[in-house]
Amino acid sequence: MLTAFRWLIRIVSGLIGLGVIALVLAYYILSRSLVDYSEDFTVSGITAPVEIVRNNDNVPHIFGKSDEDVFFALGFAHAQDRLWQMTMLRRTAQGRLSELFGQPTVKVDELLRRFDLYGLALQSVEAQDPETQAALEAYAAGVNAWIAEVNAGARGRGAPEFFLFSNEIAAWAPADSIAILKLMALQLSGSLQTEVLRARVSLLLPNERLADILPDDPGQGVAALPDYAALVPGVAPLAEPLDFALGPLSPVAGIGAAGASNSWAAMPGRSAAGGSLLANDPHLGLTAPTIWYLARLELSSGGVIGGTIPGVPVVLVGRSEDLGWGLTTAYVDDQDVVIEALNPANPEEYQTPEGWATFDSRQSIITVKDDEPVTLTLRWSRNGPILPGGHYELGSITPEGHVAAISWTALSGMDTSITGAMRLMRASTVAEALEVGRLVVAPAQNLMLADQTGIALQVVGRMPARDPAHPSQGRMPALGSDPAVGFKGDLPYSDNPRFLNPDSGLLGNTNNKTVDRPFPLHVSFDWGDTQRIQRWLTLMKAREVHTRESFIEAQLDTVNPTARSLLPLIGADLWFTGEPAPEGTPERLRQRALALLSEWNGEMNEHLPEPLIAEAWMRALMDRLIRDELGAMADSFTHISPVFIERVYRNVGGASVWCDVIQSAAVESCTDLARIALDDALLQLTESYGDNLESWRWGDAHLAMHDHPVLGEVPFLRYFVNIRQSTSGGDDTLMRGVTRGTGDEPFQNVHSAGYRGVYDFADPDSSVFISATGQSGHPLSRHYDDLGELWRRGEYIPMSLDPDLARAAAAGVMVLTPAE
Repeated sequence: MLTAFRWLIRIVSGLIGLGVIALVLAYYILSRSLVDYSEDFTVSGITAPVEIVRNNDNVPHIFGKSDEDVFFALGFAHAQDRLWQMTMLRRTAQGRLSELFGQPTVKVDELLRRFDLYGLALQSVEAQDPETQAALEAYAAGVNAWIAEVNAGARGRGAPEFFLFSNEIAAWAPADSIAILKLMALQLSGSLQTEVLRARVSLLLPNERLADILPDDPGQGVAALPDYAALVPGVAPLAEPLDFALGPLSPVAGIGAAGASNSWAAMPGRSAAGGSLLANDPHLGLTAPTIWYLARLELSSGGVIGGTIPGVPVVLVGRSEDLGWGLTTAYVDDQDVVIEALNPANPEEYQTPEGWATFDSRQSIITVKDDEPVTLTLRWSRNGPILPGGHYELGSITPEGHVAAISWTALSGMDTSITGAMRLMRASTVAEALEVGRLVVAPAQNLMLADQTGIALQVVGRMPARDPAHPSQGRMPALGSDPAVGFKGDLPYSDNPRFLNPDSGLLGNTNNKTVDRPFPLHVSFDWGDTQRIQRWLTLMKAREVHTRESFIEAQLDTVNPTARSLLPLIGADLWFTGEPAPEGTPERLRQRALALLSEWNGEMNEHLPEPLIAEAWMRALMDRLIRDELGAMADSFTHISPVFIERVYRNVGGASVWCDVIQSAAVESCTDLARIALDDALLQLTESYGDNLESWRWGDAHLAMHDHPVLGEVPFLRYFVNIRQSTSGGDDTLMRGVTRGTGDEPFQNVHSAGYRGVYDFADPDSSVFISATGQSGHPLSRHYDDLGELWRRGEYIPMSLDPDLARAAAAGVMVLTPAE
């Protein structure tokens, strides 16, 4: 027995030892791809030595003799820190994910092949000006130079992920960078999803009720919406929820998550220090690492610093010595769904106003790992690519004998957006920047500008021209056989909204409505915000002059204007009513919750219980209001609609009828529904967080979910690659953290400001910025998440163009020397 026990100890000890050896060996192999930021390289493709100074936060400051050498070094640095992320963005745009991941990503690849974003990017290379083409070539050469170093120097395949998947990396090409910008346009577009949603809901509700839940314009009380059944006959009502998800790694946004951002600027006269101010925080889905990569480039026109996207050689948001620029999604209605009628005698033809026309068709083969290849027949009508019914739920709104075509301004083979971005970096005044904006095709953005003397807001990106007689005005799908349907080219750049040096001295955008113009110059019927803009106006009016600190304060503001306006309305007959209920009863729990909310100022602080109670209450109320009318379709409304709830509780246009439950004999009042919804919410929260509601914390539910797009769901590995942070803010706060809205954890923060920047032109080097995770994409690097905690706490790092400051306590200085 003793001998057996000794052998057992030896075996266990041996297994432990082998496990330790395996971990050490794995760490050694994976750490081979960690970058030594002080290592020098001799490379081909540059004309003179280039210096990459990485400051203490690992932000590269790049100095070279020529602009081409600087872009080469940016490609080299991007590839060093984010090679896996870059190749994944390229594969997504190309529709080649299934070569690595097999069947789960086939539908994503199919959609991207049908849009043909990469083919259009290839065509667009020749549309760029010579300087941009040279920059793209130099950048690609820099990326490829690092790939060559990885292959030659046994550098851990370039990233740990390449040990789990194919390590074959195709050479980078100029079209790859253009394709990534087009992929961003897809991620930031939501008009298509909104059209499908509106069409489906219109088949279930009368027009006046449709105007309640999907108003064309949040600034209007009542909107006249077309009847989809009349627009496209033959579509049956369907109460099933919409599901736009394509599976893993899908670039398609859900309803209401296509894009968000904040940006505001002040003229020198509204600045305490006498210089223009600009703040910007673009919002995208949270990932680890973040999509943003901070960098400074020393170009012949001067230094530029800000946020780049790995794979794209431009500072998309940032500043130079004289000019600052920021971006917010413009919500331009740049997509239309056109229903094409097929020829019964020849399904390769579709009906146009002039008669039958033939689809443009070609085949494409998707290679699928561990499975048979998938052959697609890609078809285009004159209105755009044909998508099958399984994409965007188009089958549910397409009658038999018809197919859906997608018109979209991004589907251009002459896309000069990257040339516009290149010229923006070299602009030194607002006037110059406004002029280069005409080169942007997609995605449509609000470009916020500030120079030493003034500010401007310009919508950039192509706005489609539509016939004034368009039957749905682009709000719903319409038949392509109607001569009024379809894009009629693009509107002139002069029709894009512009605001220059306003009398107030302030400009701001939170994805709110920017103009009030009639169709077809309307820009959009659907806007991304009706709430945050009210809070921004309050903060801006509170001070006669502003400072960098007041702009930071506004950027980090967590007061929820929705809660402050809606809670007194929906709880008007519930506050301080009735006798104190016995402890342990639902009535007593409700009274305790109402007592907390009555003293709450609307601040969505992560340490407070009130935000959690308020969000759960409004979410439960939204569901109670719409579920009996919409059935399962109610699941398509994943977030509350403040405009809808306010219309109901103010009984705008008879909207209070939503409070009555159709299936019940009794007539419920809006007070009844508010009380029932609060009880529902408290019951759910009690089950999750216990019955001591004073100890509940919003931050426990509102975790920032920085998930690795590929390894984030892999058991064991996910604990090393995902980043979790307790965060303040919410869906409608200026420091926005959009909640998931679905599943068991609906309040998780999944969409937020991956980049924040505040620029002060009274003292440009006092400007600050931050990104959401870190500069490195390597989970073993200390720079994988070192900026994340600063971001969570609302802190920033210096955004200086001073070379000496960059070198102070630098993480490393790398010199690239040209090969002879």
